[in-house]
Order: sequence, then structure tokens, then C-alpha cells
Amino acid sequence: MGIDENVQIVKDFLEAIGRGDLQGLLALCAEDIEWIIPGEDWPLAGTRRGHEGLVDLLQTQSEAVETSFMEPREFVAQGDRVLVIGFARGRIKATNRTWDDHWVFAITVRNGKLTNIREYIDTQALARASEMAASPKL
Repeated sequence: MGIDENVQIVKDFLEAIGRGDLQGLLALCAEDIEWIIPGEDWPLAGTRRGHEGLVDLLQTQSEAVETSFMEPREFVAQGDRVLVIGFARGRIKATNRTWDDHWVFAITVRNGKLTNIREYIDTQALARASEMAASPKL
């Protein structure tokens, strides 16, 4: 597949996420997809593998995070790699704390399917929003 087709597949994937279209999203992903979200101390951090891992990630995301705004702003592609540069805003449901996140998704597309997603996100902002209120200092 060419670069333009790979970019369109990534756009279709992001649109499926926005619509909550699980079947459409899974159809665009390889059976052995790997999705890596760096960080710790917030619910979505970790590596998920395969369609089962992807479903788990989306379930965890639905339970833990409310995204009020997500905008992919730029697509940069070379070979089988598509970088998506964007911005998102939302809140962590458990703490009701909000976050703003400028992000980059590095996505690999092979044979018309997403095989790898690596998020480069503001893990500190998300971890801060996930923390319960700190104890008062004496």
C-alpha cells in the first residue's frame, strides 16, 4: 500500500474511535496489534496486544477517562509509518480532574492494517489528573 492509503487507513481508524465503532476499529487492526501508552500512575498506561488487548484498552478508557475534545491536526507519513500530531482535552472520571494533552501517535500500517501504535503524550498531565488530592502539608 502507498503512503496516501496508509494515511487514509489511520484517518478511518481515528474516525472509528470517535464514533465508538468497535467492529470498524477492529477491522482496521491486525490480529497481533500492539498499542503502547507510556507512563504510570494513570489507568491507560501500559502495552496492550491483539484484539483482546485493544478491547481491554477501550473498555478501560471508557470507564476511566472522558475525552471532551480530540483533534488530529497533522498527518506525516513515510513508508509504513504514519505520525499523527494532535490535541485532546478531557477528565479523569475518578478524580474529576481535567487534562490537556498535545500528543503524537506513531502508527505502523502493513498490508492495510494497523500493526503498532505508540503514543507520545503528556504523561505527567495525565498522571496529575489521575492522582487523588494530596494530603494537606503541616
